[in-house]
Amino acid sequence: MIDKPDSAIYRVCVCEQTPGLLTSIFCRLPPAACRLPSTYRLPNPPLMRTPPIIASLLLSCLMNYVMAQPQPGVPGTAQGYPNRLVRVIVPFVPGGPTDVQGRWAAQQLSAALGQNFIVENRGGGGGVPGSDAVVRAAPDGYTLLAGNPGPLTVSPSVNAKMPYDTLRDLAPIFLIARTASCLCIHPSVPVKGVKDFVALAKAQPGKINYGSPGVGTVGHFATELFATQAGIKMNHVPYKGAAQYTVDLLAGHIEIAIIQFAGCAPLLQSGRLRAIGATSEKRTPLLPNLPTVAEQGLAGFVSYNWNGMLAPAKTPREVITRVHDVLSKQLASPEHRDAFVNQGHEVSGLGPDDYANFIRAEIDKWARVARAAGISKQ
Repeated sequence: MIDKPDSAIYRVCVCEQTPGLLTSIFCRLPPAACRLPSTYRLPNPPLMRTPPIIASLLLSCLMNYVMAQPQPGVPGTAQGYPNRLVRVIVPFVPGGPTDVQGRWAAQQLSAALGQNFIVENRGGGGGVPGSDAVVRAAPDGYTLLAGNPGPLTVSPSVNAKMPYDTLRDLAPIFLIARTASCLCIHPSVPVKGVKDFVALAKAQPGKINYGSPGVGTVGHFATELFATQAGIKMNHVPYKGAAQYTVDLLAGHIEIAIIQFAGCAPLLQSGRLRAIGATSEKRTPLLPNLPTVAEQGLAGFVSYNWNGMLAPAKTPREVITRVHDVLSKQLASPEHRDAFVNQGHEVSGLGPDDYANFIRAEIDKWARVARAAGISKQ
């Protein structure tokens, strides 16, 4: 008989009359434990009347047939994916852009593939521990990562004890969107644009404070990139998140900080903050009158946060393709694209290979920034 247990490990047995040797080889059970269900009992099994060599060939063919059948749940097998719950790990606390876009992806995958894709938030450590949990998971498609540049492309330049290698240990699937930001200042700072700010900072070296979500984050490195290109020196004040430094910027405790478009737009409209430049390649539809930093003299200055889906390395290509195809189709719909654009995001849609190249370029970029700014690994 062929028994197909829940563990997806197949057993081949030939009733209790089978010689113990065959039982131990094909069943991995002691002879006494191998029993054929009563509905399948054969009083005089045909195999027992077959010459040994032919019987061996028959059993070999039977084993080959069994092993060729779909085996749901076995790592490395994509057939039938997904047939159980899938975890999407967000390496940050709930509420941020990575969480929002990770939940969007989970919802689309759940609806399209008929299985639950649940979001699991694992905040702390700049996103490195949560990302590492995915790296260490089985490469079977049942643990995915909502990726972010902090733990994947920036931290390698500041963390001397990274537990993983982004390019080696993760398989990119789909880049959902990029999100640029504004260089926001407190209204008391007497400047109107980037050139004025640079002149002020040069006249007061080391007296201007900037906030970031923490050491090794995109906010930290993007501001250092700005300072390096402008030839100025500012004091870094790290916080635990954008919400905290936004509060201090509004109160005037720091002079400047990078804030994503959707977060700063209402504050700019109310006059509580002022923006001196956008970090995007082109002007954003949310703030069409705000020139980019590059437009104002710092050629080539660009900085984006981004979010996408990744899996552990060696995840079957068929699984990666299936996840990619669902997200690509959903993101192509006007409804979803418009929703992202209205929130200040630039829809991307890069597939596995292009996403991998994008990550490689980002790692190189932030490594250059670290060297130029004198940021050493800790």
